[in-house]
Amino acid sequence: MGTFYTSCSIESVQDRTRSASVAKMLVDAGSEYTWVPAKMLESLGVAREKKDSAFHMANGQQITRSVGFAIVRCGNFFTVDEVVFAEEGDLALLGARTMEGFNARVDPAQKKLVAAGPIPAA
Repeated sequence: MGTFYTSCSIESVQDRTRSASVAKMLVDAGSEYTWVPAKMLESLGVAREKKDSAFHMANGQQITRSVGFAIVRCGNFFTVDEVVFAEEGDLALLGARTMEGFNARVDPAQKKLVAAGPIPAA
C-alpha cells in the first residue's frame, strides 16, 4: 500500500479554542491509536486519562505511554478520539481508530484519505 503523510490539527475537548497543528503525521492503518507529541497535548491542556497503557511496537518492543482524549481534524474529516502521548523518538501517527471515526479510508493510489461512504447500520 505504501505510506504517506498528512497534516492534522489537534484540539482540546474541554476548550475547543485551543488547537495545534501537526504538519507531518504518518498515516498508519497498522497502528490502532493516533500518536501526538506529548508536549503538544500538554500545551493544549489534554489530560493523561489512562496511564501506563501497554503498546507492542513493530520492532517487538513493548512500551508504556499515557492516553488522553482530543479532537483530531484532517482536512474535512474530524472526530473525538483517544490519543497517545508520544514521547521523544516516537513517530506522530494517524491510527486506524481515528480514521474509522473520520469514516475515511486510505486511497493507496492517490495516497490520501477519502470518504468511506455510507456508515453501515442495523
